[in-house]
Amino acid sequence: MMTYLQETEILDFNQPVFNRLLDSRGWKGLDPFNKIQAVYDFIQNEIAFGYNESDDIHASRILGDGYGQCNTKTSLSMALFRKLEIPCRFHGFMVDKSVQQGVINGLLYMMAPRHIIHSWTEIYFQNRWINLEGFILDKSYLQSLQHRFQSIKGPFCGFGVAAKNLQNPPINWQGDHTYIQNQSIVLDLGLYDSPDVFYRQHGANLRGVRRPMFKHVVRHIMNRNVKRIRESGKEAACTKI
Repeated sequence: MMTYLQETEILDFNQPVFNRLLDSRGWKGLDPFNKIQAVYDFIQNEIAFGYNESDDIHASRILGDGYGQCNTKTSLSMALFRKLEIPCRFHGFMVDKSVQQGVINGLLYMMAPRHIIHSWTEIYFQNRWINLEGFILDKSYLQSLQHRFQSIKGPFCGFGVAAKNLQNPPINWQGDHTYIQNQSIVLDLGLYDSPDVFYRQHGANLRGVRRPMFKHVVRHIMNRNVKRIRESGKEAACTKI
């Protein structure tokens, strides 16, 4: 299990920012279940759904950004779990780009690769590995989607969701697997000790000329779309009040 507790270049959990966070929250004194709960809720809702400049940036950078998507939230969660001595590993996949439709549209969507890299964190808890994917979307954003598509009671794909049930996906930590995008998986790329190993083998989602275009233009458009969707849910709630 020591392999699954090691710091790496990406999982840079010995940076002072992690010590300050854990000390301020008192997470070190919790039992394992509640350590997982604390990290899970933090990643899900205090690290808002959004697009960082790349998949393979350091966990400390993601924490500083204050937002993330599947791959960056996986890295940050792994850093926090390992800091709290919860063994964890990286599971990589390819997903169909349809999971992103609605967040990215038109020509930009058409230009995107058909399949994109996806990942989730697996933690070792109570003698078994548990998949944690359900923290990708913050609840404010997801609730806005659920309100917008309230007539859809079953499967849904788009806007960052690929779930069997849009209105009731398994996204809460209750000691078992959580999912929110797993229905878009088209290829299992396997298990890795760390994201570093995975990205050395498979690379990040965007390379070459697409990488700076995404960093400087596309992700900002996507983040504005995400923010607009999230805010629309808050406006609807205020209207009801």
